[in-house]
Amino acid sequence: MVKLRLQRCGRKQRSIYRIVAIDVRSGRNGRHLGKLGFYDPQKNQTYSNVPSILYFLERGAQPTAIVHDISKKKITKEVRVNLFNELK
Repeated sequence: MVKLRLQRCGRKQRSIYRIVAIDVRSGRNGRHLGKLGFYDPQKNQTYSNVPSILYFLERGAQPTAIVHDISKKKITKEVRVNLFNELK
């Protein structure tokens, strides 16, 4: 099973997270299937590659709670309505 989760990178006390598609059995910083964006919690800045996120979600990837909340902000309303209705 594939999940969309955050992968920590950056230095001490200055963490930045990548949004990645990763196998459930891998660790937090394990081998990922694709980089989908990043999230900087200190600047509250995100970048998401929406077509890549939709590609993995259409194929059954499950977003974690944090990635779900981050992607809700970035994906446009029409896409979000269609996407999250399919996930239910």
